[in-house]
Amino acid sequence: MSGRARTRARGRARGRASPKPAAPGPSAAPGSSAAVSATQQPGQIQPRLQQLPKESQVAVPGQPKGAEGTSQPPEELQLSAGLQATTLRGQRGCGGVFRDLVVNTRQYLEHVRKSTAGSQGKVVKLFANHFRVLSHPQWIAYKYKVDYTPDIDNGDVRDSLLFQHEALIGKCHIFDGSSLLLPHRLPEPKTELVSKLKDELVKVTIEFSSELTPTSPDRLRYYNIFFRKLEVWPGYITSILQYENDMTLCADVNHKLLRMETAYDLIMRIRDDAKNKNIDVEEQVSKELVGFIVFTKFNNKTYRVDAINWKETPKTVFKKSDGTKITFVEYYKKQYNVQVTDLNQPLLISKGKWKKSHQDTPHEPIFLVPELCHLTGLTGKMRQDYGLMKDLATHMRLEPERRHLGLQTFMTAMQKDENVQKELQHWDFKFDTKFLSFSGRILKEVRIFQGKRAFDSHPQFADWSRETRSGPLLNVKSLDHWLILYTKRNYGAAFSLMQSLRKVTPTMGIAMRDAKMLEVSDTVKSYITVLEKHDSSNTQMVVCVLSSDRKEMYDGIKKYLCVNCPIPSQCVVARTLDKPQTLMTIATKIAQQMNCKMGGALWKVQTGLQNAMFIGIDCFHDIVNRRKSIAGFVASVNEDLTEWFSQCIFQESGQELVNGLKACLQEALKLWYERNSLLPYSIIVYRDGVGDGQLQALIDYEIPQIVSSLTSIFDSQNFKLTFIVVKKRINTRIFVESQGRLQNPLPGTVVDVAVTRREWYDFFIVSQSVKEGTVTPTHYNVIHDTVHLSPDTVQCLTYRLCHMYYNLPGVIRVPAPCHYAHKLAYLVGQSIHQEPHHSLSNRLFYL
Repeated sequence: MSGRARTRARGRARGRASPKPAAPGPSAAPGSSAAVSATQQPGQIQPRLQQLPKESQVAVPGQPKGAEGTSQPPEELQLSAGLQATTLRGQRGCGGVFRDLVVNTRQYLEHVRKSTAGSQGKVVKLFANHFRVLSHPQWIAYKYKVDYTPDIDNGDVRDSLLFQHEALIGKCHIFDGSSLLLPHRLPEPKTELVSKLKDELVKVTIEFSSELTPTSPDRLRYYNIFFRKLEVWPGYITSILQYENDMTLCADVNHKLLRMETAYDLIMRIRDDAKNKNIDVEEQVSKELVGFIVFTKFNNKTYRVDAINWKETPKTVFKKSDGTKITFVEYYKKQYNVQVTDLNQPLLISKGKWKKSHQDTPHEPIFLVPELCHLTGLTGKMRQDYGLMKDLATHMRLEPERRHLGLQTFMTAMQKDENVQKELQHWDFKFDTKFLSFSGRILKEVRIFQGKRAFDSHPQFADWSRETRSGPLLNVKSLDHWLILYTKRNYGAAFSLMQSLRKVTPTMGIAMRDAKMLEVSDTVKSYITVLEKHDSSNTQMVVCVLSSDRKEMYDGIKKYLCVNCPIPSQCVVARTLDKPQTLMTIATKIAQQMNCKMGGALWKVQTGLQNAMFIGIDCFHDIVNRRKSIAGFVASVNEDLTEWFSQCIFQESGQELVNGLKACLQEALKLWYERNSLLPYSIIVYRDGVGDGQLQALIDYEIPQIVSSLTSIFDSQNFKLTFIVVKKRINTRIFVESQGRLQNPLPGTVVDVAVTRREWYDFFIVSQSVKEGTVTPTHYNVIHDTVHLSPDTVQCLTYRLCHMYYNLPGVIRVPAPCHYAHKLAYLVGQSIHQEPHHSLSNRLFYL
C-alpha cells in the first residue's frame, strides 16, 4: 500500500462517544512550560536563556469556540470539478519562534564561536525570499496588559472596544488581544475605561507591564502581529526576524485547498444513497468526515472533525461565557450574520488544536454546523483525475520565477498602498523591495558504493536508479521460503509479480526460489487464518497482493505480521501491477524493498567519520484518533550504516519531547557492541519533528537523557555527542539565477550565511531535486557538539546521509536516520498502534 494511500486514509475513527454539548467558550491561550535547568554534564551546553517578562507570553485573543473572528476569506480561484484553491492568511500565534530566539547555543560551542561558515564546494550566488528591513523603531516601547469585565470572547470585539478610546491610546499601537504595545507611556500606570457594546457597558482595564528595548525578542513578536493585521495582501505568509546580519521580512505564497461542497452536502448525499442501498448513514458519515479538516468561511478558520453528534441540532440551547443562553441558530445569526437553514441537521464536534503547554488541560469541544463547514483536501476520486491534478499543480506548485513574480507583486502592493504606508511610517518601517542575495556553495557529488561498483549521483537530478538496478546489490539475502497471498480475482497480478521478480532478481544478485502461492478471501480474517496455517519459523517474507488500498485491510495485515506473527512483509495493490510497461520497474523496487526488510543492503556512502553511531528521532502525533503519540528511534549499528536498530516510545497524545530515550540508547549501544566488539567513538543525533519554542526543552530534557545514558554505559571512558535539530516546515526558499531567470538550486547547495542566526550553529541544505514547483531547503541547527564537528564536516556529513535511504535510489530531503524514524513512527501510530515485536528491531520492516 502506498504512503499516499495510507495518508488519505489516516485516522478514520469509528464509534466515538460524542461529548456533551458545550457552549462556545473562550479559546485556551498558549502558555509555556517553565524551563528546567539541566544537570551539568561534561561538555554539555548550558545555553543562556534570557527570561522574557511574564506578561510577554504570547496570548491568542480569546474567542468563542467554533466561532472565532469575523474576517472573510479572499476571493477563491475557481477550478474544475467543484474545487477552489483558496489562499488563506497565516495564523496569528507565533510565540514559539520567539522563545527559540532567546536560546543562545552557539556561545558555548567554542570551535564555531568565531564563524559557522564552511568553505568546501563551488561558490554560487543565491537569492532568498527575504527582504531586508532598512529601518525599524529605535525607541523604547511600552507594553500594557488589557482586561475586560465582563470577559469578551471575540477578538474583533475586543479590538473595537479598546479602540473606542483611540484618543487616549493613539493611532500608533499594536494589540494582540490581551496586551498592547505603545510608543509612548499612558498618563497613569493603570487606566480603567468604559466601552459600549450595543446596549451593554464593558469595563476595559489597561495596566502597565514593562518597557521593551529596540532589540527585545518580544518586540519582534509584536511587529509580526502588526504586519499580519495589515491584511492588505491575502494569500501570503510573512515573518519578521533578526538573522545573521540583518533583520528581514520573509514572505511566501500560501495556498490552501477548499472544496465547494459543504459537510451538509456530503451528509445529504449519503442520506440519498442510503435510500437505494443498504447503508448505515451514521457510520458512513463518520467514515467520510471524522479525521478530516473543514473550513468555516464566516471566520476564516479550519477545524478537524473528531466526531458527529446526532442528538443535537442547531436548535440546541447552550450557555455562553457570560451565562446567557442561546441557540446555535441565534448565535451564528447574531455573531456573524449567518443564517442556518436546516434546523434538524446534526452537529460536528472538534476537540480543537492541541497545545503542548496545555496537555493536562481538558479540551472543550467545539460544535460546528455542517452547512457552514466547507470540506478541504482531495477525495480519492479527485486524486485519480489526471486533468484535475494537473490543474491544481499549475496553481499551487509555483515554479521559482512565478513565485518570485508573486512576491514582487506583494512588495509593490505594499509600497503603493497609502494606508499600509501610513501604518508603516508610524513605526518607522522601511523595506528593501529586492530579494536578499548572498553567497552559497554547491557540495561535491557523493560517491555511491554498490557491490564492487562505485558511481556518483547525478549532479542535477540526484538520482542513481538506473545504476542500482543494473548490477549486484551491496548485501543480498536469498529468498528461499516466502509466501504470496492473493484473492481469487488477483491471481493473475500475483503470478505476474512472481514472474517479474524471477527476471529482475538475478541482475541484483538475489537468489530466489518460487513463492508458495496461497489464495485468500478479501478479508483481514482470511489473510490471518491462512498465515496461521502456512507460516513457519523458516518463513522469510510474506507478500500480500491487495484488491484495494483500504486502510482497514492494510492495518489488519500489518498489525498481525508486526506484532503477533513477526515476519517482514510487503503489501502491493493489484492495480499497480496491471500496466505491463511499468511492471518490471515495480518488481525491481519490490525486490529491493524485500531485500532490505530481510536484513540486506543496497548501497553505502563514506561518511568520513570512523566508528560513529548515527541516530534519528521523529514523532508521529495521531491527533485524529486521540491515541498516544509515537516516537520513532532508529540507530545505526555498523560503520557502513547498512544495519539499523529500531524502537518505539509511546507518549501522551500530542507530546513532542521524547521520554524514555535512555532505554532505547542502551539497547542500540548493546547491539553495536555485539556487532563491533567495541563502543562507538561518537554519537550523532538528528532530531526531527520539533515544534517552534521547543529548543530549550530539548536542551533541558532530551540531551541530558542521552548524556546520562552514555555516562552509565561508557563508565569512565570518554564519549562524544552531537545533537542536531532538523526542521522541514520552513518558509525560506532559496533560488539561483540562470540566464536572467530564477531557478531551483542544484542538489547539495548549502547556505550558512545571511539567513542563519547569530545565536545558533545552523545551516540550510537543498539536498533533493524536484520536478515541479520550488524546492524547499531543510534547516539544521547544531545545539550540542562535543565531537567538535567543523562547519564543512557537519554539512558534508549531513548531505551524505541524505543518500542512504533505501526506499529511493536518490537523495532525500533529510538524513536517512531521520526518515527511517519517521517511517517507523508513522507505521506504528497509523496502522499498528502497538509496539512491534522485538525480533524485528534489527530489520527495516517499516520501509
